[in-house]
Amino acid sequence: MSNLFAFGLGYSAIEIGAILKAGGWRVSGTVRSTAKAAELEKEGMSPILFDERGAVENALQTATHLLVSTPPGDKGDPALSNYLAAVRGAPALSWIGYLSTIGVYGDHHGDWVDEETPTAAPRGRKSARVLAEQAWEALAKERGLPIDIFRLAGIYGPGRSPLDRIRAGDARRIVKHGQVFNRIHVEDIAQTIIAAIRRERRGGGSRIYNVGDDEPAPPQDVLLYAAELIGAPPPPEIPFDEAELSPMARSFYENSKRVHNTKIKRELGVVLRYPTYREGLQALAQRI
Repeated sequence: MSNLFAFGLGYSAIEIGAILKAGGWRVSGTVRSTAKAAELEKEGMSPILFDERGAVENALQTATHLLVSTPPGDKGDPALSNYLAAVRGAPALSWIGYLSTIGVYGDHHGDWVDEETPTAAPRGRKSARVLAEQAWEALAKERGLPIDIFRLAGIYGPGRSPLDRIRAGDARRIVKHGQVFNRIHVEDIAQTIIAAIRRERRGGGSRIYNVGDDEPAPPQDVLLYAAELIGAPPPPEIPFDEAELSPMARSFYENSKRVHNTKIKRELGVVLRYPTYREGLQALAQRI
């Protein structure tokens, strides 16, 4: 029986797991709270608190596929820091997937990048992601396993979209000239990862995939479109230089690039359900 174990049963991993579970897979993984565990148990998954070492190690013993979606911290990748030996010894593993971010490319001033573009993340959160990618690649190579690294664009979907921010009254149209980026609907993330899992690669080797939509766009344009969809007044524009932002939010606006997604279409046969933010937001607006 195919068995997915996820380090980090979060927003994207839950979507992936739900689809696989409906197809007869067993799905387990780590969570950080008992409340989240109870919620996922109702959906038929097998959540384990990250710090329950014995339970995590036992689950890895039967895992055939490993998905890593835990972000790295100051001490590196938490899954590797805590469970390296258990992953090394997991006898049934046939594939590893790592959810990374397009942020590893750094700032390209609005130019296009693809999977061959060198990473440009000299410090902070972005460099930690690059180091985590490399660490998982090294482990996969050591074990002779295939690993797919998925560099995700800005994630949105049900409960996590510009529509939700506008309804909550906390949306801000921060305008920085020339700033653009790609987005990706959580359903398109799921179908991409599942396509990679089902490809059944033999032997080891690493592949990198950008997972983003067809139309990078300025964030203020997306918020304006979302407001028009639901008949809400558009949030007022705020010049970037005048916006009060956290260090993390400010670092987001430091990067501008357009990301090619050709490889997931060519190699994995992905046809995006939501090729731009317009189709994605239209579908979310209709769910309400």
